[in-house]
Amino acid sequence: QVQLVESGGGLVQPGGSLRLSCAASGSFFDINNMGWFRQAPGKQRELVAAIGSAGGTNYADSLKDRFTISRDNAKHTVYLTMNNLKPEDTAVYFCNAYLRRTVVDIGRVYWGQGTQVTVSS
Repeated sequence: QVQLVESGGGLVQPGGSLRLSCAASGSFFDINNMGWFRQAPGKQRELVAAIGSAGGTNYADSLKDRFTISRDNAKHTVYLTMNNLKPEDTAVYFCNAYLRRTVVDIGRVYWGQGTQVTVSS
């Protein structure tokens, strides 16, 4: 009933930029936190950035200077702008959302399917 769908991934050259988006759809009451994670081959999934409903943000320390997370509450969409991309940024990027289905729900985390970002010359 709730889906998160990412878009914007692809192949980019080192130093280039991409903007990922993730839209939530279906039946839900509200969305609290939204975030981006990534998982490179042979690595554990790691936090990229997260954003609260009021706009507060949290970033991985190594990415804060290059990545920016934002959201459009009216569109139920979270964005990740990635600048000066490096080969080490190559990974599958997943979005997630902590939301309540109804006003009495305590909330839970939902995940998107992921989108591939490949940084290569």
